[in-house]
Amino acid sequence: MINNVKKLDDNKVDYLGEVLNIPHHIAVIPDGNRRWAKKRGLPAVSGHKEGVEAYKKLLENAADLGVSYVTFYAFSTENWKRNAVEVEGLMSLLALQLRNFDKILGHNKEKIRFKVIGNRSGLSDSLQKAIAQMEEKTKNNTQLTALIAINYGGRDEIVHSVKSVVNEVVTRNIGLNEIDEKLIESFLYTADIPDPDLLIRTSGEERISNFLLWQLAYTEFVFDDCLWPDFTSENLIEAVRIYSKRQRRFGGA
Repeated sequence: MINNVKKLDDNKVDYLGEVLNIPHHIAVIPDGNRRWAKKRGLPAVSGHKEGVEAYKKLLENAADLGVSYVTFYAFSTENWKRNAVEVEGLMSLLALQLRNFDKILGHNKEKIRFKVIGNRSGLSDSLQKAIAQMEEKTKNNTQLTALIAINYGGRDEIVHSVKSVVNEVVTRNIGLNEIDEKLIESFLYTADIPDPDLLIRTSGEERISNFLLWQLAYTEFVFDDCLWPDFTSENLIEAVRIYSKRQRRFGGA
């Protein structure tokens, strides 16, 4: 929990006498769960469990700062290539957290709206059911929208959008000249969600790993050396501090 935050105008806050620009939307690549576990001689799933705890704290801290959207890269389309035991453990962990999110988040459960993005057809029926139930239960919450990317790949998302656009042309709902960025965006998994202002990736890696390829066009990147389970409110504040110093011109002068 982040205390001593005073909301100011124009999406700014006063934090212990320091004025910070708060990103409207933060995207997170939570890297380092497996390395965290390996350092401690534990199985990979133990690292993922600790990663869930860090995620809960992230949502609480983001809400305290006034962030409106947090998109979290939970499981990529490439993660299926991992050891079968690890994948099964991670899927079970995801299902457990989704089914029990209201008990896990405590008082925050009435603040956060959950939305899962990604190719759900590749997920088990039970996991799809847990996702649908969580989204339905939280649909009226307004303080923070938490997007969880499960079986998500940026290229897969763009292919999905292009196929949808082509179908609109083939069925003559639109003409070729009507295709523009806005139309393509309307068929992305993140339709109606603003693009991220800030991307945070942990564990010292500096790449985006097929995450939000379309949406990150003008996002500010911050790379943190800590492993994801060790990510705290101090790490979040430092990332926002770095973001606050950036000059965002979006290609202009």
